[in-house]
Amino acid sequence: MKRIIIMGAAGRDFHNFNVSYRDSPDCEVVAFTATQIPGIEGRTYPPELAGPRYPDGIPIFSEEELPRLIKELKVDTVILSYSDVSYSDVMHKSSIAMAAGADFQLLGPRSTMLKSRLPVVSVCAVRTGAGKSTVSRRVAAILREHGRRVGIIRHPMPSGDLSREASQRFASFEDLDKADCSIEEREEYEPHIAKSFVVFAGIDYQEILAAAEKESDVILWDGGNNDLPFIQPNVHFVVLDPLRPGHELDHYPSEVNVRLANAGIINKVDTAERKNVQLVEANLKQLAPSAVVIRAASQITVDKPGLVKGKRVLVVEDGPTVTHGDMTYGVGLIAAKRFQAAEIVDPRRSAVGIYKDTFKKYSHLTQVLPTMGYGHQQIRDLQDTISKADCDSVIIGTPADIRRIIKFSKPTAMVSYELEEQTKPGIQEVLQTYKII
Repeated sequence: MKRIIIMGAAGRDFHNFNVSYRDSPDCEVVAFTATQIPGIEGRTYPPELAGPRYPDGIPIFSEEELPRLIKELKVDTVILSYSDVSYSDVMHKSSIAMAAGADFQLLGPRSTMLKSRLPVVSVCAVRTGAGKSTVSRRVAAILREHGRRVGIIRHPMPSGDLSREASQRFASFEDLDKADCSIEEREEYEPHIAKSFVVFAGIDYQEILAAAEKESDVILWDGGNNDLPFIQPNVHFVVLDPLRPGHELDHYPSEVNVRLANAGIINKVDTAERKNVQLVEANLKQLAPSAVVIRAASQITVDKPGLVKGKRVLVVEDGPTVTHGDMTYGVGLIAAKRFQAAEIVDPRRSAVGIYKDTFKKYSHLTQVLPTMGYGHQQIRDLQDTISKADCDSVIIGTPADIRRIIKFSKPTAMVSYELEEQTKPGIQEVLQTYKII
């Protein structure tokens, strides 16, 4: 009996366990380790999800404890099961595991992808913050225009009571409130719900897929970070980011995604340097020579431009993009400059609670405030940090309208952005080629 630890970040790790180990008579998962998601360690993957072979559930520890756990629990194999890490980080983690006496392993698509009875379109990326959401929204809109009922299945982001999050369905903003969704979850679900699409998510993706299939003609996999799809696609779109050129070659599992691509969407061509767009396109053609190449930009609008022009503004950005995504800014800062803000206020001056630690950990952040809203205390810290900021107005650059859950003491301007394809063939032609529409 192999004894296994799964390294994760509350998403891919649970899926890999469910499909590869939950019912395996040859393996025992003795622990999960966790990173990236604050507060997830110290909890338990509950027995109702872990199955009858794990009546007490499976403990979740901090990743920092990995060497100790390998020795004390007599672990044979460590499985890396999260995404958006550099190749050097992958090897550092493998070295830690092997030095402690364990083998180190990655699971591939054949072991982890579920199969649907419906056509499946997947949207993934080479880094978090590359622009998957705008692509997913565009794909969903095209499918609807052609009379297809779309079931959107979102990459997992469980951060609450795991036992209640096996399979979730979100069709309204009230559903988000009932599920006590984090800001990160709202950032991904809200834009779809606002356009009257239903989003399915959670932990047990066999159950989630079955639920989505009951009310859909096409499944749309809306990926997270740069992870691979959990469901085998009929057509696979991958978004590349020329603001981070070369990351398609040196981050895991970015290169796998690109090599699997039927179409590569090079986003942000309006803000990236031309040489970087060309470099990313060259890398795409090298890794996936048969993939369709689509160049695209984001059409940015602000609901109240008068609160930006000539004002001293605090910019709030999508958290994952500017934290573990390594970006120094997002669409909020682009909007602030494009709409002629007089000054970008330094958010570090007003940081409280979790934000003091966040700015220490992510020292590249000097101009924007990330949404670290995984729990109620973090949301309060975000609200207090914003309230203390010496600014005229606040630019909200997140996909979610966080004004629904945060009280603002200053005027706010909301940034919106949609995909603008600049080349043909485009997304619609690719869907037609693969007979999705």
